[in-house]
Amino acid sequence: MSNIVNFNVPRQGIGKSSRAVLRALLHRETSMRIAVLDNDPAQAAFVQETLSAAGHVCHIFPEGRALVEKLYRQTFDLLILDWILPDLSGVEVLRLVRSTLSEHVPVIFVTSRGHDSDVTLVLNAGADDYVIKPVAASVLLARVGALLRRTYQVSATAATATFGDFQFDLNTRQASVKRRSVGLTPKEFELALLLFQHLNRPLSRAHIVETVWKQTSGIRTRTMDTHVSMLRSKLGLRSESGYRLAPVYGFGYRLEQIGDEIVDPHG
Repeated sequence: MSNIVNFNVPRQGIGKSSRAVLRALLHRETSMRIAVLDNDPAQAAFVQETLSAAGHVCHIFPEGRALVEKLYRQTFDLLILDWILPDLSGVEVLRLVRSTLSEHVPVIFVTSRGHDSDVTLVLNAGADDYVIKPVAASVLLARVGALLRRTYQVSATAATATFGDFQFDLNTRQASVKRRSVGLTPKEFELALLLFQHLNRPLSRAHIVETVWKQTSGIRTRTMDTHVSMLRSKLGLRSESGYRLAPVYGFGYRLEQIGDEIVDPHG
């Protein structure tokens, strides 16, 4: 099975020099919001440190029920699940995610169970990848990066991100619509890119705050609403142009593509 990795590398923390290297590997990619389900404090800390070094926002859940409850109220870009947990198993969480969530959230299993039957069960249940513990930090980061790139069309080497008539220069942080430059502030650029990468998917306010403002709290509701309003105006994200940037009541925002020519951003 080509997407299975089994590296007998001792689990260890990340030194300052290694942290810089790991961040460099993905410095061009968008920061992602990742949920980690693992009740082993050392393993959870290892995963969090590895992913945080690459610029991602990582949330740790020691119990399956707590993660499932959070998934009904907030959005994540990726789930990393262990198998054996004190309440719901990782497989049970995966099945709930696939049967109840309307959006397909990518899932990687990171577990010590490595029998062929275990791998087959989890992949058939809907997991996107399977990694057997112990795993090196560089390998974990590579697997996460590869899955995020496939799912959200982000690249560590691409100079631009293009969505129909909308183009985002990842070097200069400039946006253009139909090849006409549009002046966006740094936060407006990050927010617009995030919304287009999740086209047609609702994003929770917590997700937006952590990804764009790099904070878990302290951003006033009006601040986000103002940025959204500015993007509607500057990028012309209105129904007549084929896009609608609308609030999802009590949850967050969703950028929708409407009309006859719908383009799937995920291919």
